[in-house]
Amino acid sequence: MAAPSDLTARNKVFFNGIRRNDFVIIGRAGMDFFPDPPGTKTEEASFFQADLGGSSANIGAGICKLGGKASLVTVVSDDAIGRFCLNALDRYGIDRRHVRSVGGEARNSLAVYETRIKDHQSVIYRNGAADFEMSDADVSAVDYARYGALITAGTVFAAEPSRSATFGAFQMARDANLPIIFDVDYRPYSWPSPQVAQEVLSRAGALSDVIVGNDDEFGFMAGGKQKGLAKARELAATTATLVIYKMGEKGAITITEAGEVKTGIYRVDALKPTGAGDSFMAGFVSALAAGHDLHASVLRGSACAAITVAKPGCAPAMPYPKDLDDFLASHPGPS
Repeated sequence: MAAPSDLTARNKVFFNGIRRNDFVIIGRAGMDFFPDPPGTKTEEASFFQADLGGSSANIGAGICKLGGKASLVTVVSDDAIGRFCLNALDRYGIDRRHVRSVGGEARNSLAVYETRIKDHQSVIYRNGAADFEMSDADVSAVDYARYGALITAGTVFAAEPSRSATFGAFQMARDANLPIIFDVDYRPYSWPSPQVAQEVLSRAGALSDVIVGNDDEFGFMAGGKQKGLAKARELAATTATLVIYKMGEKGAITITEAGEVKTGIYRVDALKPTGAGDSFMAGFVSALAAGHDLHASVLRGSACAAITVAKPGCAPAMPYPKDLDDFLASHPGPS
């Protein structure tokens, strides 16, 4: 358990690191595949759009579109799909010097999802995922001191050797005095069992300075949804600089040692339910880096999420600064 003075010291590390607006992100890059035009069911589609996918790559794309810098650490398959992902990373301006290609039977993840709310279907292909091949050597090659903060999402912990490698990266980031930002992002289909997921995600949360998750995810870590908010508060009081507890349409609670702040959401006519979490993270850290206070940064993250769910795709739907400014100027405000 961290003493209050330790938390205060980590607070300074966190905010100083974020202000550099240069992030190392650990996790997957994949292909997103969505039927066109919007509203089309997958089984009835004749045409599909393809773009960059994967939670960590999406966060990187959002940060770069908002003017920051992001470097991805992951593994992609040495085939046409892997090269598609590499080209997409280049297109969004994500540094891929630490992205390794691997041959054999490993394959890039593929997400097929619909641009529709009613009866929405998402099909995720994660068998033999290439990104789970990320090793200690991959994360050890990173010069963590050149970045301002480390970001990752929970899927990176779902299998070995990626799990152990990421915990190693956490330690190296700590040694370099980098804050660690963790999006719980629990995806049951990636894990060998709920019990393993609960233990590993709880361990990762205890090592992180910032933890972002929804009420279901914190509830899962705590052993019951009704215990989720208490779990978030416990982490904020002991090991984390701040915790963001998301509640869907009910908004979010941002918890720090100074107290709690509730924020609403920006209501829009959503086209799909996907991409909101990744866009929120990109908008949140980018706003902090730009000098906005914590409350405003959470709201700007929420605005980015709203913009993204109102357009097709995930990375392509994420806003540029003008998109975000125009949205905030024209929207009546959070509920």
